[in-house]
Amino acid sequence: MATFEIRDGQLALEFSPLEKLGGLRSGATVGLKDIQAVEKVDDPWDILNGLRFGTGIPWVIVLGTMLRQGGNDVVAVYRRDPAVVVTLRPGAPYQRLIATVPQPEQVVATLQAALENERRKT
Repeated sequence: MATFEIRDGQLALEFSPLEKLGGLRSGATVGLKDIQAVEKVDDPWDILNGLRFGTGIPWVIVLGTMLRQGGNDVVAVYRRDPAVVVTLRPGAPYQRLIATVPQPEQVVATLQAALENERRKT
């Protein structure tokens, strides 16, 4: 299962070895300064749209990149489980990072605390 990792002022969405194969990518890395918002969504399928590059079975799994006008999303979504959505500022390499993770509320709280710490530094 994909994980969010914070290190050296960067947020990495890291895919597992099987997700790398199915998603045709290793994940994504963005600067904390590029993050606009972090939230938990109960059904990520409601917000997924665009042309999928990677693996997808509706309401079961989607891995890879969702290509769409206005910005691409990097995704690792399973079933209809809650997911963490990281929305990035305009000009960032992606529009959103979306991943189903264990304990999404805890991940959101951790990411929001890291963002607050980053904002205090600047």
